[in-house]
Formats: sequence, C-alpha cells, structure tokens
Amino acid sequence: MTQKTALIAGASGLIGQELVKYLLNSSLYDKVIILVRRKTDLEHAKLIQEIVDYKNLDLSKIKADHVFCTLGTTLKKAGSKEAFREVDELFPQQVARQSYKNGAEMYCIVTAMGANAGSSIFYNKVKGEVENDLQKIGFKHLGIFRPSMLLGDRKESRLGEEIGQTVMAWLNFLTPSDYKAIHVKKVAFAMLQYAEKPKKGLSIVLSGEMVTLKV
Repeated sequence: MTQKTALIAGASGLIGQELVKYLLNSSLYDKVIILVRRKTDLEHAKLIQEIVDYKNLDLSKIKADHVFCTLGTTLKKAGSKEAFREVDELFPQQVARQSYKNGAEMYCIVTAMGANAGSSIFYNKVKGEVENDLQKIGFKHLGIFRPSMLLGDRKESRLGEEIGQTVMAWLNFLTPSDYKAIHVKKVAFAMLQYAEKPKKGLSIVLSGEMVTLKV
C-alpha cells in the first residue's frame, strides 16, 4: 500500500489534537503536516509543522493527499460575526481551494449537527454555507462530519456547554443517537475511518454514526 501525506488545519483544537494522534499512528500515512500559528512541543518521526498565517495563507509549496479541517471557534471567543465567519467559513474554504489546486484528492471537515445554509440561526447558517461551498470545489472525496454537542477537556471554561453536557448526560437514555453528546475522540476516529476507505463524491457522517464507534 502506497502511503499518503495528511494535512491538518486546526490541529490544536479539541478534535484536532485527537486526530493528529490517530493519523500519526496510522500506517496509511508516512507524513502528517499540521498547520500552526506557532510551533508546538509535539514531536514524531512522521510529523511536519508548517507555521502559517491564515489571513495570508499560502499552501503552494505544501502538498498532501488527504486534508482534514477541524478549525472552529465560538461567537463569544471570535468577538463578532465577521470574525466568526473568518475562522469557520473563510479559512476552511481557503485551505480547501489551495490544497485542491495542489493535488489533494480528499477533504474532511467538521461542521455541526444543525448545519443548514437556510437556517435562521447564525451558527448553523455559516456551517451550512461552508458545506455548500466545499461541494463546488471538486474533490474526489468530500467527507462532512456533523457532530452533536462535543465532550472533551477544554482549556477554557464554557459554562453553557458544561450545563448542556450535564443535562444531556441525565437524559441520555431518552435522546436519539444523532442528538447525543459525543466525545471528540469518536469524531476524530470517524474521520480516520472514512479516510481509510473514502467513498467517491460527498459523504455526510452524522453524529449518530460516530457516537456508536468503539475507540
């Protein structure tokens, strides 16, 4: 089996950190490139750290077969709708277009359970718009992952999410699978599984499919 090169945008995030571990341990890849704003302490024989400025992104010299995007923020952290769109829509689009131009055959992105370009909810609308835009690029394999509320150890406290996670845990037995809270490890593992046997064209992987995975 010919080994491939993976590229990850958003490697420092909750899902991204777990995905990096899975990709580095996978025999599918002999190189794992992470796009970072500053060098991290992570070291591995397969790992290549590329320092980039997303506001002036240039991936012309970075070639990869499979591209993974786990970029994301919150409206509160971004500070404005414009800044939120930049991180959750513009940057993922730029990574996709430039990597496709450079020969990437597969692109995987994490959006959200409620992604819908026609939604009246700003967050869901942006997630839906980026999904629509990515479908126009022409990747041989496009994987869109729509998790429900994410579980994991965050560096910053998000009171609303902590309350939501507690409530969902109480009601877990009543909650349909697509709406159950899901650990970030399962989302990352689902992305690796898809990359190992990607289907041609568009694949939308719902939270219910991911939450049942054994990791």
